[in-house]
Formats: sequence, C-alpha cells, structure tokens
Amino acid sequence: MKYDLIIRNGALATAQETFRADIGIRGEQIAAIGMELESSGSCQEIDAADCYVLPGAIDVHVHFQLPVSGTVSADDFESGTRAAARGGVTTIIDFANQDPKKGLMAGIKARMKEAQGKVCIDYSLHAVISKWSEQIKQEMEEAIAFGIPTFKMFMTYGSRGLQSDDAALFSALEATNENKGRIMVHAESDGVMNLLIQRHLKKKKELGAYGHVLSRPNFIEREAVQRAITWAGATGGRLYIAHISTGSAAEIVHHARHRGVNVYAETCPHYLLLDEEAFKDKKQGHLYATCPQIKSKEDQERLWKSLIEGDIALVATDTCTFTKKQKDLWKGDFTKIPYGVPGVETLLPSIYTKGTLSGRFDLNYLVSLVSANPAKIMGLYPRKGTLSIGSDADIVIIDPRKSLRIDYKKMETNCDWSPYQGMEMFGFPDITISRGSVIVKDGKFTGKKGRGRFVKRRPGGEIFNPQSAI
Repeated sequence: MKYDLIIRNGALATAQETFRADIGIRGEQIAAIGMELESSGSCQEIDAADCYVLPGAIDVHVHFQLPVSGTVSADDFESGTRAAARGGVTTIIDFANQDPKKGLMAGIKARMKEAQGKVCIDYSLHAVISKWSEQIKQEMEEAIAFGIPTFKMFMTYGSRGLQSDDAALFSALEATNENKGRIMVHAESDGVMNLLIQRHLKKKKELGAYGHVLSRPNFIEREAVQRAITWAGATGGRLYIAHISTGSAAEIVHHARHRGVNVYAETCPHYLLLDEEAFKDKKQGHLYATCPQIKSKEDQERLWKSLIEGDIALVATDTCTFTKKQKDLWKGDFTKIPYGVPGVETLLPSIYTKGTLSGRFDLNYLVSLVSANPAKIMGLYPRKGTLSIGSDADIVIIDPRKSLRIDYKKMETNCDWSPYQGMEMFGFPDITISRGSVIVKDGKFTGKKGRGRFVKRRPGGEIFNPQSAI
C-alpha cells in the first residue's frame, strides 16, 4: 500500500491501551496501523523509537482575540493556535457571541471570519447565548445543523450583558432535551458575589489582588453549580459545567451523575497546579486572576481526586492571555483585572507531568482526559481524539526522557509571563502532526497560518455514566 507518511517503532497510546505499532498515513487520515508496514513508492518516515505516539490533544475551552476589560486578549487565532500546536493540541474550540440584533448564526459567521486565514490547526466554536428567546431556540437547531451543538450561557457577568437568568437557563436546557445540543455554563452566583465584591472594594488598597479571592468564596461557585444541575435534572437537559474550581462543586457533580443527571464537568490546569497563595504576592499576584479564581490547596487535591474518579470528565485550559501591561490596567482595583492566564501551550505537558508522571493515573487515562473524552462529549469522535483507521491524522510524538523548564521567552504564546514560570515539565512534543502534515518538528513550530479548518461537530456522544455501574 502507498502511504505519504509512516510513523515507525513508537508506543501508541489510546484511551484504552498502549501497544507498539507503525502508523501509515495517506492524505489527511490514518490509513493503517500494524507492525512493519510496507509502502510502495516514496514515503516520508519518522522513527518514533523510545517515544510515545498519542492522538493530538483537544482544548475545548479557549479565548483568542477576545475583547474584554477595555483590551483584547494578547493571543489571536494565529499565535494562539501556533502555541497550541507546539504544546500538542491539534484542535481547539473557541466562542462566538450572539449578535444582539441578528442572533446566533450571525455571531458564528462573524467569528469564523475572524479566524479565517489565521488558524494553524483545526477549530470549532461554541455559540454564546446572551439573550434567550423563542427565536434563539429555533436558531439553536440551525446552529446544530451547521455543526455547532454546544451553547455557552453565563450565570454571572450581568454588567457585561451576558448573564442569563434561571428562566432562560431552564428553557435552554429544556430545548437540549429535544435538540440534543448541550448547554455549557459559567457557574457563579452573581448577586451575592457582587455584594461581596462591593464590601471588599472598601479595602482594595489593603487587600490588593487577594480581594479577588475574598469576594468569591467557594459557595459562590457551589450554589450556582447546584442550581444549574437542579434545572438539568428537572428538564432532562444536557449540561456541561465549565472550569470547575472547587472541591465542593466537584462533589455536587459526583452525586448528580450518580443520580443519572446528564452533566459533565471540566477543570483547568491552573486549578490543579496553582493555589490562592499566588494572590498574596504584592507585585505579581494580580497576574494570576481568573474567573473563577484559583482556589486552595484542599480544593486542588479534591479536583485531582475528581479527575481520577471520573467525576470531572476532561481538562481544558480556559486560555485567555493578557500581557503584564494589560494586567496592570487594574491599577490596584481587583475588579478591573483582565481575567485569564495562558495555558493552551502547556495543557498536555502539565497534565502529563503532574498527572501521569506523578503517579495519579496512567498514560491511557491521560489520553482520555485531553483527547478522547473531549472528542466524544463535543461531537468530534472518532474523527478526532483517537488513533484509528479513518481518523484524522492528528498525532503527537513525545519523548518521555525530555523535559523543559518553562520560560515564557521560549514559548509561542504572545504572553510576556507564565503562571508556570520555572516549572519543569515533560511531555512537550518533538513532533506534532495535523491532518497528516508535520507542523511541529524538534519542538519548533514549522506549520503555516491559515491551514486550520472549521470542523463541523455532531451532538456529542456519552462517556461512562456511573449510574450504569450501580
């Protein structure tokens, strides 16, 4: 058989098993998997001896060139997807805001125009619903047919015109029981949070960035997660909780899934690797501000436990990059910090290093958390998220002997700092392949902007439900 590329001698890892085999790639897809594949004609070959060969990671939660807090996030679709590729991410999902006058599809098409000609890897979008109506319910079906089956709703950010009330969230979840889409929520209890913010603002000079922590105690997330899950259970809707940051919210997800509620949750590397002590740094604490914010060491350990036990289904980054100059716009007022940290470039290495190499879970479980589960839940599987014949040849090759000490100066991101500065991480790919083309070689980005494509998704499948094991 004729191949364009053969990867030889590697240890292939999927979510189910690790085994030695060659991979034959023809065009953009995996054409064969087997020992000592033979190829007629000229064929490029990569020797992956002593290396792991994994499906490319999928980051289902990124924000590139996002206008917010009087600025625009520093990584655009080009630099953001270049950074993603360098870190082993071969597909990202960003967001498209509802057009206030023209609706969901207008917002989707406008966002696609921003990405066109820039993206270096494949991408999709979540549609953001900011104002619910019967018209939007109808447009959900249009968006699903177009290839976007996931819809973001905010339980906070009323000041930005993004907040959905309980009736809107309830109605949208009802709709997903019919159309099989999924509602992704940012779960924070807006009213009480704003009350606490105003109280702590009176001491903003004394508190500095730590005021961000004090104004958002754990019950702010916990109550909102419980409320969203209540509506999902009552409607039979399909729910996804973004960026879980607290152990108590993870407990709620655990019990809901065992009751049979159709809910999945993600967490992020910054919640797993960092803790709220970072905010006490008077000079740099504000750099770490995200929303929800990084929590305690106890929360951190409970989140790891939830990942291991399957209550949290996947890891995504919520990447939203701001430079030091942009972060400094806060001028001592913690409510004015642009929220977000860079993360897409370190998704795979951070979870491989702190999860697999630290003995929390094996390599196959890592693949499930960053590749297979994201692909299944978001409607990309088996085109993405696995090493199978007929799947897109989105592949990363990592040498488990190699590590890199994080230094923002050597990263592809446009950010001039890193929340993980100085940490040693394993798992940066020597080679990243996107749809059959090598776009990272020897750890350096070699691809071209604009080669990425919009990927249509289906209403997502299910992964393991604890209810079936009881």
